Amino acid sequence: MFTLGCDRAYVYAHPERELNKDEQSRYKAVLAERARGIPAQYITGHQEFWGMDLIVTPAVLIPRPETEHVIETVVELARRLGGLERLPHTASLRIVDVGTGSGCIALALAKELPQAEIHATDISAAALEIARANAVRHQLESRIHFLENDLLTGFENNSYDFVVSNPPYVGEAESDSVQLEVRKFEPRHAVFAGPSGTETIARLIPQAYAALKPGAYLVMEISGTIVEGVKSLLAKWEEVSMMLDLQGIARVIAARKV
Repeated sequence: MFTLGCDRAYVYAHPERELNKDEQSRYKAVLAERARGIPAQYITGHQEFWGMDLIVTPAVLIPRPETEHVIETVVELARRLGGLERLPHTASLRIVDVGTGSGCIALALAKELPQAEIHATDISAAALEIARANAVRHQLESRIHFLENDLLTGFENNSYDFVVSNPPYVGEAESDSVQLEVRKFEPRHAVFAGPSGTETIARLIPQAYAALKPGAYLVMEISGTIVEGVKSLLAKWEEVSMMLDLQGIARVIAARKV
C-alpha cells in the first residue's frame, strides 16, 4: 500500500498487479529500512489512533492502542461531571494535555468533547510541529492551543478540570526489557524518565495539583512496574483509581484533587 500509494481495497482487488522497476526499488528500500529495525510507522509516516490517521516522525512517540484507555477514562470522568449530558457544562471544561507529542490525546479529546477548551504542551518544538500538522489535518486546529513548555510551568492555578498526560515512565534500569526498536528509534526523552521511571511524574503531580480546580482530575498513562511508586506520590489526592489494559496490566491512573 505504501509503495504503490494505494489503499488496501486496491491491493486485494488487483492480485495480478506487478511492480515496475521503480516500484520494486522503493519496495526493497522500505524492506531494508524495516530490517534495520526502523518502526513501520516511521517508514510510512502514519499511525492510526482513536479512528484518526496521524502523521508521525522520529520526533514523536508512536501512538499506541494502550493510550486509548486514557481517552476512555477522561471521557467517563467528564460524563460523571455532567460534561456530556449538558453542553453548557461541557463548554466550561478546560483540559491540558502535558507532553502531547503527536497530539494524539489532545486530538482524541477534542473529537470526543467538542465544546471543551483544550491546551497541549510539549518541551519539543519538533513534536509540536507534528501535533499542529495533525490538528490541521483533522480540522481541529481552532480547538487546541499548543504551547512549547516544560510540563505545567507557568500555568494558572486552580483553572483546569483535567490534566492528562502520557509522560515518560520507563526507568533506565528497565531499558533492557524495552523493545530494541523503541530504544533505538523512538525519542528517548519521551520514553525514559530517569533511574526509577517516576522522575517526570514526580514533577508533574504537584504542578497538576496546583493547576487543577478543586475536585478536578489528573489522568496519566503509567506501567505496572511503577504503579506503587505513583500511588505513593498521590497520597494527598482522593479517588485514586487504576485502569488495566487488555492484557490486565495497570495502564492508567486517575486521581481527584481534594
